[in-house]
Amino acid sequence: MSIEDRDLAIAAAQAGAAVVRANHGASLTRVDKSGGDFATAADFEAERVIIELLRAARPDDAVTGEESGCTGADDAERRWLVDPLCGTLNYAVRTMLVAVNVALRTRLGVTVAASADPFTGEVFWTDGTGAYVRRDGVDERLTPSAESRLVDVNLDPPFPNEPAFRAVRLLADPEFVADFRPRVLSTTLAVAWVAAGRRAAYVTDGHLRDSVHFASGIALCQAAGCVVTGIQGQPLHTGVGGLVVAADQDTHAALMALIGSQFAADPARQRL
Repeated sequence: MSIEDRDLAIAAAQAGAAVVRANHGASLTRVDKSGGDFATAADFEAERVIIELLRAARPDDAVTGEESGCTGADDAERRWLVDPLCGTLNYAVRTMLVAVNVALRTRLGVTVAASADPFTGEVFWTDGTGAYVRRDGVDERLTPSAESRLVDVNLDPPFPNEPAFRAVRLLADPEFVADFRPRVLSTTLAVAWVAAGRRAAYVTDGHLRDSVHFASGIALCQAAGCVVTGIQGQPLHTGVGGLVVAADQDTHAALMALIGSQFAADPARQRL
């Protein structure tokens, strides 16, 4: 029986989430990566399960997994982007704030995506036209909202725009603290939460094209109607890069003003 891309993404994210949930609290082997990063046995097992499911259904598609790297042609028109456990450090210290991300990038962009929360059982998903959350088999349309004023800031490296811009400096900016309530979730689950109205915005530096970490969340937010740009308000994946996702135009404009003040202090980096 054939399966639609949307349903395959959801099933793959759920399969990975089941592995993550089953291994939570166990003593897991760590594999060191560069820059103090690491993966656990749960990362590898979840990725294996996800990729096996994708390959069984779409044997001709390329896959990029965070742990296993790229398979298939470099210029493949269809490539699955797999982040089996986003928030590994949270997970390793038994903090239940993680996501399992699966997205399909075609020549048209990211066309379907799913981001699963292993511990609530929720799956945030998009078919490219709408964004939804599935709970107990029931889908509810996502509605962004800035009402909470909660803004999640990613503090993990790399920081390609330093010294002109560092997201961490927002946390010490009096205007930022006056207007918003900063949070640091340390997983891209927070990006999906902007689409769901649980965060007003999300800010990170970095070059994120075809990012296994961010592709799903970005696609969800775009489909939900969020404002999605680079950190200087430029089109995504251009110029200095970065990501600002906001629930509405007013929130986005306020963040642009705060971020712009950092770049203004370094004229050499004032470019799009």
